Amino acid sequence: MAGLNDTPRAERVTIGVFGRRNAGKSSLVNAFTGQRLSIVSSTPGTTTDPVYKSMELLPAGPVTIVDTPGIDDVGETGKMRVEASLRVLGKCDCAIVVADINSGLCSEDERLIEEIKRLNLPYIIAYNKCDEGDFETGENEICVSAKTRRGIDEMRQRIVDMVSSEAGGKRIVGGFLDEGDSVILVVPIDSAAPKGRLILPQQQTIRDILDAGARAVVIKEDALVETLDMLKCKPKMVICDSQVFGKVAKDTPEDVALTSFSILFANYKGDLAQNVRGAKAIDNLRDGDLILISEGCTHHRQCDDIGSVKIPAWLQKYTGKKLNFEFSSGGDFPENIKKYAAVIHCGGCMLNEKEMRRRMRLASEQVVPIVNYGIAIAYMHGILERSVRIFPEVHDIL
Repeated sequence: MAGLNDTPRAERVTIGVFGRRNAGKSSLVNAFTGQRLSIVSSTPGTTTDPVYKSMELLPAGPVTIVDTPGIDDVGETGKMRVEASLRVLGKCDCAIVVADINSGLCSEDERLIEEIKRLNLPYIIAYNKCDEGDFETGENEICVSAKTRRGIDEMRQRIVDMVSSEAGGKRIVGGFLDEGDSVILVVPIDSAAPKGRLILPQQQTIRDILDAGARAVVIKEDALVETLDMLKCKPKMVICDSQVFGKVAKDTPEDVALTSFSILFANYKGDLAQNVRGAKAIDNLRDGDLILISEGCTHHRQCDDIGSVKIPAWLQKYTGKKLNFEFSSGGDFPENIKKYAAVIHCGGCMLNEKEMRRRMRLASEQVVPIVNYGIAIAYMHGILERSVRIFPEVHDIL
């Protein structure tokens, strides 16, 4: 089991705590975690922004608990807090709806539960302030007291059961490998590469290869031909960064599987088929179309930034159209994307699967093509067909 400090937030199970102001959400979070994570006050609306806390929830493993603002907040600022809470819901693997036992569920709670059901999230309704006395509870309900710790251990066990059933065995690349296979990872080290380390998708892919009992050979893009000659046996696969897709495709023998980190992560966290259809939609772009280029993390953009510089240039060169671009990063992905002709999204390594799929679902519901960086680049360079051969069900779309 991965340790807390070894597990990126995007890979931890996320548990959201929701409810009205003064239902006792923050007190319950503190009791649940055994720490003074959230400020507690009798004044409604004390929690003004989502508060994240990583912890070990044994035996399930590393999780992130999110304490959210009240869903019944009022006023213009209150409306923004409610929207922030609902955005958190899109990231959650399961939810705790906290209600005061003395007043029960309100209309906001009911609407929240309907949204939770729509998202098909496992959830529990925790009736707080059950300090003493007997109370009847129904399915998915439990009586707790943050003050006396009544029911806290039982609630924790129910959450463990929920997150354990949610945790699947999905792999990045290990499912394609046999023990003893070799995989070459082509990792360019340019001005955009973080100093002294590899980026998260590269780290996670290497770990998944090792977990499969295979060998990971990590090289820069100018060493591929030499490395292929040095190996006694052909590698099972070559995986590369999207920016060097063209060169790596030319240097990789046709009988060696080729793909990219972005393609692997589109399958791992999103909907690969939807991404491939989004790539094909690039051919339908017209002069004046507005494109959203979105990244799941925030970083200082450099002069040769892939999202804000290289991809716009490639798109305009490939289509021959004069296109317009807008950019988003971090948690600022817009809810309404109907004005965009297409969304080009990063691989989502800093987003968990629920959030990545939420963004994909928004695009699907609003009939906006969406494709991630690597798949778009492979399509525009004419090598997508080869790059998705390891996914036969998706390859047939092309």
